[in-house]
Amino acid sequence: MSKYLFEVGVEELPYKFIPMAIEQLKHGFEKFLSDNNVEYGNVKVMATPRRLAVIVDGLSASQPDVEKVVKGPIAKVAFDEQGNLSKAGEGFANKNGVSKNDLYVEDNYVYAKISIKGKNTKDLLQENVPQIFSKLQGPHFMRWGNNDVKFSRPIRWVLSILDNEEVKIRIIDKDSSNVTNGHRFSTQNIVINNPDEYVSKLRDAKVIVDQDERQAKILELTKIEADKLNAVTKISDDLLEEVTFIVEYPVAVTCDFDTAYLTIPQEVAVTVMETHQRYFALYEKNGKLINKFITITNYIGNEFENIKAGNLRVIKARLDDAVFFFNEDTKKPLESYVENLKGMTFQKGMGSVYDKTQRIIKLSEKISSALGVNKPSIKRTAELCKADLATNLVFEFTELQGFIGADYARVSGEEQGVQDGIREHYFPLNADSETAKSIEGQVVGIADKIDTICAVFAAGKKPTGSSDPLGVRRAALGIIKTILEHNLKLDLSKIIDEAIALLPVQADIKADVEEFFVQRLIIFLNSDYSKNVLEACAGVNIGLNPCKDLNDYVSRVKVVSNLKDEKLLENANRVLRILKDEFKTEVNEALFVEQAEKDLFVAVKDLNFVGDYNKYLSDLIAINPVVTKFFDDVLVMDKDENIKNNRLSLLNSLKNKYIILTDFAKI
Repeated sequence: MSKYLFEVGVEELPYKFIPMAIEQLKHGFEKFLSDNNVEYGNVKVMATPRRLAVIVDGLSASQPDVEKVVKGPIAKVAFDEQGNLSKAGEGFANKNGVSKNDLYVEDNYVYAKISIKGKNTKDLLQENVPQIFSKLQGPHFMRWGNNDVKFSRPIRWVLSILDNEEVKIRIIDKDSSNVTNGHRFSTQNIVINNPDEYVSKLRDAKVIVDQDERQAKILELTKIEADKLNAVTKISDDLLEEVTFIVEYPVAVTCDFDTAYLTIPQEVAVTVMETHQRYFALYEKNGKLINKFITITNYIGNEFENIKAGNLRVIKARLDDAVFFFNEDTKKPLESYVENLKGMTFQKGMGSVYDKTQRIIKLSEKISSALGVNKPSIKRTAELCKADLATNLVFEFTELQGFIGADYARVSGEEQGVQDGIREHYFPLNADSETAKSIEGQVVGIADKIDTICAVFAAGKKPTGSSDPLGVRRAALGIIKTILEHNLKLDLSKIIDEAIALLPVQADIKADVEEFFVQRLIIFLNSDYSKNVLEACAGVNIGLNPCKDLNDYVSRVKVVSNLKDEKLLENANRVLRILKDEFKTEVNEALFVEQAEKDLFVAVKDLNFVGDYNKYLSDLIAINPVVTKFFDDVLVMDKDENIKNNRLSLLNSLKNKYIILTDFAKI
């Protein structure tokens, strides 16, 4: 078995493109090898800011030889009356490289069995690798030199080796060789004799080419530095990935800044370090920020004073701005900024942010009342939740809305619940982050998000496959997660009504908004439950509405997911097929003819849901024999119209019992 190495050296790539390129290259090589029936073991893609590399091991030397049967013309067309090949027959034979003796007739058609010799893997690589690379896609591709072909950054070298032999290819304007380059400030022109020595030779040249190894090294170095200070880091996955893809040889350097900057909100200092400068903030074991941070530098050497001084210079300027804005903003209380929201547009046709705040206040009151938690702190949170949008610090650090508001509420002397609510009403910040813990954050967050969703739909801007105006998908998911995680008994359908009524523009959007929520709910739960079950329990067409009670919906989904009784499914579906229309007439016991009718009537009458879906499912299963007996003994479509309609009404009462749980027709 052989091993192939392909590397493209480039100018520094944008870090966001690198994970995309890794995934595309892996998929491209795997598809090429599979489509060409070439055996292989594993496709490993590695990348740094200056190179994209692929190593394929376990490669067979060539495609396998295959025999193929080719169908030709009709026999009487391929042969003349004397049995000799006609022009059509000769053409078919020549095309497939066979003689007359290799042809045979079957079902009045001429066939040829031909052998196709498998291509050499080296030849296949030469033909396909440039095509794989040319299909890479990403944002902001560029041209350089006289090239018409675009790529993310100019290409500087190409390496292509199969075992110990070069595989000559050309990528845009560079021909391949067996030479690569190390770290920009280390060894250059490194000859790679075979793929097995590639990673180790680059490591000697101060390049850790494997991103997984590089990431592990970053975490190891960071922990060593943090342990020296008895401190800890809180590194997000996004930040770790970014730092991993902006260095080839990570070196950790600990820097510090003046403790005076710790007086500003902790989130501001952390944002400056992580988001703006890609530093790792350091904390005490209790979670309190300290005036030190770790920077990962792409550096070879042991002289760090200039690095520390340069980083301190940059962070000091940013923190000075933050301190200035914080001091200016806190000269007056947070509530004084509410009036300034009148000059900030929420979205066209939907008023100002001040108008939105007033709607949030009213919706929060409705939600509080529905939940039975009429706390003054909820209303106060609603009044102040958007105030920080008018402050200088949020204007400078937009991503910290809510966090800054919470800190300004603290400075202004607002109670803890209000502080927590202002910070948490934006939660969850993404699909994986936590929901609001405080009731203030939960209530105001739901009110804020439902207003945004309804406003977007009313403005005719509902999300499509390629657009998500104002992040309404995330907003809907936030509402769903908040209600489910905190088991809130809330009729979302009524809140949607309230939100629509408060909008300055009235539109018939309730059905669309509810359908949007149902689809987001199904997507959210799809990893845990079957989509068929999720859609069946949504059952809007039979009167089930998950928006009435999301927790009730999940309870039904859990029970139906464990349903394995085939007889229940058969009986329920038979009833649903018969009853395409609703029968609202009362069942008349006097019209019963068969004992099976009477027994079913009693069974249905005694069947009641009392809050436990597991028990209710057991009760539905328990009446299976009675339902089966009814269908065995009773002809529903009796000639007597009154008897027929009475039997249909009886089945309708049974149907109404079934659809309390789910739409059995979809399971």
